[in-house]
Amino acid sequence: MGENLFDNSETYYTEFDYNALSPSSVVTIKGNRVGKVEDIKYDFETGKTRVSFSVTPKLKFSKSSVIRLYETGIMGGNALAIVNTNDEELAEPGDFIPSEVKPGLITSLKGNFSDISSDLDNTIRSADTLMTNLNALVVDETETGIKSTIAELNATLKSFKSLSYSVQGVIKENDNKIASILNNFNVTSENLSKLSDDLKDIELAKTIAKFDESLSSINTLLTSVNSNEGTLGKLLNDDALYNNLEAASKEMEELLLDIKLHPARYRRILSKKEIPYQPPTKDQKN
Repeated sequence: MGENLFDNSETYYTEFDYNALSPSSVVTIKGNRVGKVEDIKYDFETGKTRVSFSVTPKLKFSKSSVIRLYETGIMGGNALAIVNTNDEELAEPGDFIPSEVKPGLITSLKGNFSDISSDLDNTIRSADTLMTNLNALVVDETETGIKSTIAELNATLKSFKSLSYSVQGVIKENDNKIASILNNFNVTSENLSKLSDDLKDIELAKTIAKFDESLSSINTLLTSVNSNEGTLGKLLNDDALYNNLEAASKEMEELLLDIKLHPARYRRILSKKEIPYQPPTKDQKN
């Protein structure tokens, strides 16, 4: 049988500001179990938690060592560790050994644990609501359900795929015809372009020819006018004819004025009674 390490164990003391231990909590040195917590009491005079612990008699450690409170794990609780020093003076049973607390994972989280718990709770609630909604969509058998939508989408994709195959088949079967049509279209387009250019050239040639003929006619007319040929030429170049026309125009103006002033004179022409002509006065002319 193995040797009992805690037979004839020796007891030591330490204290902490609060109690984080329980009876039989482990005492270790360099990770090895060498003892346990024997008793925990509250000191009403100092307000401290006084702890007595025992270790195997084989363990020797210096009096200047420190008893460290540490966490053994997330679910393992707390324990005491003897942090030995190189001091030659050894601790004796019944000695008081100073203590310290080593912050651990859980200790560092305690201050914010309530906030973390609240945030985690909200996150879990949101995730639960999301899963409930998703589950309702998947289970929904109505026309607005996700299953119906997926089925319609699937049918549409199948129809599109079938149409794609049909179009590919038509193109494959009529590949030569399509190529011939495209080729004919290219040839026709080129011919139309050439014909358009030819028509433009023809129309331009006709326009220039007509313009040239018009210029020739105008030049001939101007030549005739300048050379006193024709009626227009004679009118423009014969001063005597111009003077006669001007005199006749003036006499016609006087006759019309006399008719306006003496209409009775011209009504008597029918009675064959002659009324002598009288030139109008200045006031009548005005």
